[in-house]
Order: sequence, then structure tokens, then C-alpha cells
Amino acid sequence: MTAPVPAVADSAAGRSRTSPKAAAADVDNARSPILSGFLGSVFMAVGSLGVGWLAPVSELRRVPLFIWMRTEAVGVGLSIVLLAVGGMLLVRAWLRLGQRVRTWGAGARKATLQAVVAWGLPMMFSVPLFSRDVYAYIGQGRLMVEGFNPYENGISALSNYFQLGADKMWTEAPVPYGQLFLWIEQFVVWSTNVQPEASIMLFRLAALAGIVLCIIYVPKLAELHGVNPNRALWLTAANPLFLTNFIASVHNDALMIGLALAGLYYCATKRVPLGLVLVTLSISVKPITIVFLPFIGLLWAGKNAGWPRKFVFWALTAGISFALLYAMSLVNGFGFGWINGLSAPGSIWIWYAPVGLLGLIVASILNAFSLDGWGMAKWVYDAGKLLALGIVAWQIFRGDYDRLMRRLTLAFAAVVFLAPMIQSWYVVWLIPLFAVTGIRDDWQVKAVYFMVSFFMVYAISDQLEVFPYLQTQDLGLALALARNAAALIALLFALYLIFLDPKTKQLFSKPAEPVTTRPVI
Repeated sequence: MTAPVPAVADSAAGRSRTSPKAAAADVDNARSPILSGFLGSVFMAVGSLGVGWLAPVSELRRVPLFIWMRTEAVGVGLSIVLLAVGGMLLVRAWLRLGQRVRTWGAGARKATLQAVVAWGLPMMFSVPLFSRDVYAYIGQGRLMVEGFNPYENGISALSNYFQLGADKMWTEAPVPYGQLFLWIEQFVVWSTNVQPEASIMLFRLAALAGIVLCIIYVPKLAELHGVNPNRALWLTAANPLFLTNFIASVHNDALMIGLALAGLYYCATKRVPLGLVLVTLSISVKPITIVFLPFIGLLWAGKNAGWPRKFVFWALTAGISFALLYAMSLVNGFGFGWINGLSAPGSIWIWYAPVGLLGLIVASILNAFSLDGWGMAKWVYDAGKLLALGIVAWQIFRGDYDRLMRRLTLAFAAVVFLAPMIQSWYVVWLIPLFAVTGIRDDWQVKAVYFMVSFFMVYAISDQLEVFPYLQTQDLGLALALARNAAALIALLFALYLIFLDPKTKQLFSKPAEPVTTRPVI
């Protein structure tokens, strides 16, 4: 979150006026990884027909191809193989596209955008993968259409709510989304008359708007920080986690982070009121970006601001943002009910989250001695949240003005990684912010490679819809076998990329070649 800096001699900005021939020379045969990733995305889309999430009322369940792929063991097995191989092919294509870049110039930007289109297009027509939150969006929209307050009622208030396809956790849970997304949900359900596939497509278009915002503003923010904009775009928009979570999984986080990045850009270029409105709209999608407000206040106060001036602009920033949120709450009449919904994610843990794993260990040890292990685990989770708040406060009150965006990124990362539950789309919130402030071509970018590989393997095996009548007498065995098979295929592919693939293994082991960036560390 700095003032624009002069481009270095061989920066992307300096090469933007080169000839088309020179631009093409920036990348050595981008077609090969783009086509490979397109094939992987097609595999995922076809595999989704068999193990993606369909609403029970979906008319697609009556289509012969869907019936075969979802009710026959051979069809389900084929779907799992296609999904796992396709997802990891996409990871390899992303890595290889980055490897084929000679210079991060205009040609690299063109190849990245081509990859985003080629890899994202098949996902636009897939059955929802890796998450069924989109069906919760439909249920919440139906609540509004039928006159219920979604901040006070779970989707169980609806007749035949189980036919909507949402996870059972949403039956009584209050909605954790802001006013803007509630209006989007209401409009989608009203305009489609609760038709699942049409609703999913409209939600994907909303996510696509967020993706476009990311594509526009990630390079702009990177240039402000002296970071190569085209490399930042590749790290963000062509990233398999970005595409699968925002398109295949249809998460509203795409719109949230797109609006937030746009707002940060305008705040960083002395158009704070416009930027603040956009960030507030981001908060009204998912309130987690409320963390950005103190840093916007610091930016608005200026580089040499004293503490009185900082507090004045913090108050001004908060006042304007909350006034806008309050005005929206008056329009829909639901107030700030989303605050109650924010507690739901924090009550869940997962084994690969550091705090979640620590809580599991503590609970297991104490339970072995007949003590209240899970009661103590809750204290561990609360301690993680307090530590995250401490880091956020530290980044707000301490640090250089020229590192404001990096300080914001570290604060946001603390909120994500010190929570007991980490979802793959939470990680996608962070990648654009780290990319625009600089990810070095050393352990930092390797950490991104490992993280993308891990979360793709986990996503591929985590949420598969396998029909109940494919289960054996041991309830859940078929689903367990399906998940284990998907995990094994994806894991073996990941291990191949890391240790055996003659092209990609060097990315995970050997020191990377330096790139033309000026990261803000």
C-alpha cells in the first residue's frame, strides 16, 4: 500500500511497448501447458458428472449419462480417476507455464490470460466440486424470497429444505454473509424460480465478476509495489486453487477478494473514498475483510501522521464504512445479524490447521487420562484466536508506512493460519495479497507450490458425492473407498511432480532462477 514506484530497467512496464515478436519471445511454447491444463480441466468437468454435488431435486439425475456415472461402480470409479488426474494435471500445467516464461513481459501476461480462460471455461459447466456451499446460497436466497430473515432462520425453516442439496450444517446455522451477498442470493433464486442449475450458473457469473476484478487489479497493485505484475497475475489468477475454488466450487469469496483488491488499489492511489466504498462492499459479501479497515485508515492519514491524526482517520474510516453497512441493513431490514453467524466457522477444527492439530493432540492426551480433553482443546482454539488478534494489533500499530500492504497481508494471514479451521479458499484470500507485495523465488514460492499441491490433493479426496445405495452393509464403506482412491491417485501424482518429474521436481528442490521483481519483504 505504497505510492507508485519507478519501474526497474527490465520491468514489465518497460517491456509493455515492445514489438509483438519480442513479446512472443517472453514465453517458450506456452501452448503445451495451456492445452495440458485445458485437458485437466475437461477431465475434472467430466468427473464432476459422477461425483460432483447435485441437488436431490436436480433434473440432471434423470439424464442417462448422469445415472450411469453416479449409480454404477464403473461410472463412479471413472469419475474419481478423471477428477484426480485432471486436478493434478492442472497443477502441473500451472507449474510448467511458469517454467516456460523466459521474461515476465507482455507475452507472459498474454499466456497467463489465455491459460485462465482455457482452464476456467470447462469448470463453468461442471457440477459443483469440492464444496456444496452454493446450495446453501440457494437455500438462503429462498429464505429471503419467502419472507424469512436468514440471520435468524436456518434453511430448515423451508419446506422440503433437504431437497436443496445444502450441507446439514446449514439447517440451523445463521448466515455469515453480508447484505450485498444476501441481495445476490435473493435475486438469483427469484430470477430462476429455485432451479438449481440455473442458480448455480448465475452464482458462477457473480464469482466471475470477482475473478475479473482480480485480473484487473492484481497487476496494478503489484506495479505500485515494484513487483512484476505479470508474475503476480500468474501466481494468482492461473493458480489451480484460485480457479477451482472460485469457479468449480462457486465460492462467494471470489467477489469478496475481487472487491477488496479493487478497493485497496484506489486507496493506494489517493482515491480513498472510492476505495473505501469498494472494501465496504467486500465486507458486505463476507465480513472477514473488515480487517482491512485499520490499514486503510493509516493510508488515509498519510506517511508522517502522528497518533492523533491516525486515530482521527481510523474513526473516519470506520464511521464511513459502518454508515454504509448500516444504510444497507436498513434497506433489507435485517440489521447486523451476520455478526452472530461469524461464530460458526470458529467452532470447527481440522487436523492440518496448526491450531486445530494442537487442539486434537491436547484433547487426545487428556482424554486418555479421563479428563475433559475437548474442553481444553476449546481453550487452545481460543488462544489461537487471541494470538491472531495480537498479531493484527501489532501490524496495525507497528511498522513502516511503506510496508502497509505487507503488514495488512501478514495480519490477514494470522487470522487464517491461527484459526482451528483452514479451508483451501481461505488460502486463496492470501495468495493475491502476497503476490502483489512480493513472493521471492526461493523458499517463499516453494511454499506456494507445496501449499497448492497439498490443498489440491486434499480437495480432490475431501468432498465426493457417492450415492447411498452404492454403500455396502457397512455404511460409509463405499464413500471411504472412493475418497481413499481419489486421495491415493492425487497423492501419487503430487509425489511424482515433487520427486520424479524431470521438469517440475527442480521447482521443489533446486534454487529457482531469479526473476525481475522488487518484492516488498
